[in-house]
Amino acid sequence: MPRLALAVAAAIVFHLMPSLTAPAAAAAGDVTKSHDYPGIGRFKGSVITGYDVKDFDAATLQAAPFKDGKATDPRRVEGRISRIAYRTGPGPSILEVSRNFESQLANAGFETLLACDVDACGGIPFSETIGALPIPQMWVDGFDYRYYAGRKVENGRETYVSVLVSKNNDDIFAQLTVAERYAMQNKMVDAAAMAKGLGESGHIALYGIYFDTDKATLKPESRPTLDQIAKLLSGQPDLNVYIVGHTDSQGAPAHNLDLSRRRAEAVAEDLVRTYKIVRTRLNTSGVGFLAPVGSNGTESGRALNRRVELVQP
Repeated sequence: MPRLALAVAAAIVFHLMPSLTAPAAAAAGDVTKSHDYPGIGRFKGSVITGYDVKDFDAATLQAAPFKDGKATDPRRVEGRISRIAYRTGPGPSILEVSRNFESQLANAGFETLLACDVDACGGIPFSETIGALPIPQMWVDGFDYRYYAGRKVENGRETYVSVLVSKNNDDIFAQLTVAERYAMQNKMVDAAAMAKGLGESGHIALYGIYFDTDKATLKPESRPTLDQIAKLLSGQPDLNVYIVGHTDSQGAPAHNLDLSRRRAEAVAEDLVRTYKIVRTRLNTSGVGFLAPVGSNGTESGRALNRRVELVQP
């Protein structure tokens, strides 16, 4: 083959090589406490603009184009839901960014359910069903986007994934949504179980107390567990407890120690204010990530480590 032909062929091969980088813990410009989804990564030069991971939530992905403005094969998945939005500066096209994600997902074992552009997907009505993170985390132009959905079954666990790529001015935005299907764990621990745990082990982990990421304000969903803590303490007037906050290892150690302490204090303050528990019965402490019960190297392990514990002195 002539040298010129060889050079052209080499250039084509180089151009088509995937541009997704290996998953990284964080990059300059990423939003706080965010990271790539393991095994997928990001398009080169991208920064994370939005990051939302729920241990249990629901996401709807489209496995087929719309017909007459309506979904024909929506897949609603309940389980662990990860939504990560990226921004890439001017240069690449929507198609290039999407194709790189599609190639990476194929390598990760996902089968393609749907890959389409605007008109083939179903236009604006289709783009409005994606569950995109809010502006400015993610921008979606209903007249200019590409969508991919895939599915993988591994070791009996079903995982769905979608990628929506669109544009705002010259910047490319991409949202990766990963939905790992599984049944919700029963995280409710009643007063009797708390008393049993304290009596047998001297402590009990509570996973029914919820905070927003990096916040120490109790969420309304925490009320049933707080009711049970109050029931335990009201039923045993001589019982004093330590309320201990725990975090995962994401973020600076000093920050996590302070955050875990503030979360423990938020629980104590609510028990005093709402249930009239005497404050001197409630000691508080925060140990950050220093007492893990799971691996901080995995999402499932980090979920176990984010907890509040009652400890009997």
